[in-house]
Amino acid sequence: MQDVSTLVAQAREGRPRAVARLISLVEGASPQLREVMAALAPLTGNAYVVGLTGSPGVGKSTSTSALVTAYRKQGKRVGVLAVDPSSPFSGGALLGDRVRMSEHASDPGVYIRSMATRGHLGGLAWAAPQAIRVLDAAGCDVILVETVGVGQSEVEIASQADTSVVLLAPGMGDGIQAAKAGILEIGDVYVVNKADRDGADATARELNHMLGLGEARRPGDWRPPIVKTVAARAEGIDEVLEALEKHRAWMEERGVLAERRLARAAHEVETIAVTALRERIGDLHGDRRLSALAERIVSGDLDPYRASDELVAGLTES
Repeated sequence: MQDVSTLVAQAREGRPRAVARLISLVEGASPQLREVMAALAPLTGNAYVVGLTGSPGVGKSTSTSALVTAYRKQGKRVGVLAVDPSSPFSGGALLGDRVRMSEHASDPGVYIRSMATRGHLGGLAWAAPQAIRVLDAAGCDVILVETVGVGQSEVEIASQADTSVVLLAPGMGDGIQAAKAGILEIGDVYVVNKADRDGADATARELNHMLGLGEARRPGDWRPPIVKTVAARAEGIDEVLEALEKHRAWMEERGVLAERRLARAAHEVETIAVTALRERIGDLHGDRRLSALAERIVSGDLDPYRASDELVAGLTES
């Protein structure tokens, strides 16, 4: 057992080993997880969380690295959660984003962590919300969350980030993908990366057209900007930062940022409660109560919904 208060104090001092241990406790669903979250709660709520999503190959890691450089020039501490597919053998992150962001490895103002999805759909690791809390409490001014790049199912980032950045690239069929994946509804800022390739202008025009076809916006509503970049050469990154700051200012002015964070907290509580309930139901396999309900369903004495109500009632009473 590790001393949580000591780890939290060391994380606040910016010690990467302490931050790593706290996130490992989160990922491993440690028995100390409740103690960790209780210790972190008063220290959170200061970081600006930016999610980066998009299809594989659009340059998410390169763009994330370029944004880290830009934020560090502003003197801000940056945390990066790079969510990767799980190894079918070890269960760990299959692609180590630390390798692709090695230029920041020796910077004490940057913390980079690769996290495995471990089969969780939605482009994020199940432990991502708690890991974000760890980095927030550790004093990061900005937290960049890069999704796994799974295509149509990775829209979950919208529920975890203050601002969601959707990356596209020319020549990858992203226009059709955008309409199909629902990313027109989650993007706050759109980035057409690899803009030095043929078709970049056409991709930007098509995206602008599709955004115009979206839901009607009232005066004062946020209209997602489209920024063209060549992240490998850091071209257009300052414009992305400007767009992010404008969106943050717009959210703060209209109370949207507070609303998003409240919704995020509510979603987190709901997820934890549902997970706990699912675990308790899982413990019932072979239990007589579950078998008795199943028998009544088969005999026609009970329908599945009423059976479910009885099961939940029994679980909450016990």
